[in-house]
Amino acid sequence: MDRHIGLIAAAIIVSFCFAVAGCVTGKAKVQRYGSVIGIKEENIAEYKRLHAAVWPEVLARLREVNIQNYSIYLAEVAPGKYYLFSYFEYTGDDFKGDMARMAADPATKRWWTHTDPLQVPVPARKEGEWWHTIEEVFHMD
Repeated sequence: MDRHIGLIAAAIIVSFCFAVAGCVTGKAKVQRYGSVIGIKEENIAEYKRLHAAVWPEVLARLREVNIQNYSIYLAEVAPGKYYLFSYFEYTGDDFKGDMARMAADPATKRWWTHTDPLQVPVPARKEGEWWHTIEEVFHMD
């Protein structure tokens, strides 16, 4: 009987913690990132070819640096003006550190020697950016 009382008390405490005090649930905090970069029409086919078979070591590094749910979209926003839009979710607690680890990775560096020449950074990008980070103005779970 004492065991059941202990379990009930624990359940009540845990329920209170989650419902009232906002305790951490163990679910990773997700930060959403969107970014944009240009691409010339003549480079689109090669960009798509590369991304149809992203190297496994590059995908592994993305996961290691806490990136998930990563997508890249292509749009012609005006006649002859093409842009790539990327979206990913970051679940770590040191974004700058994780991005530095990714940038130092030899496989990622080699990957970028193939993708970067195909891209055209936007004029409004911030100092140190390749892909221009854009502001989230709406989100719905």
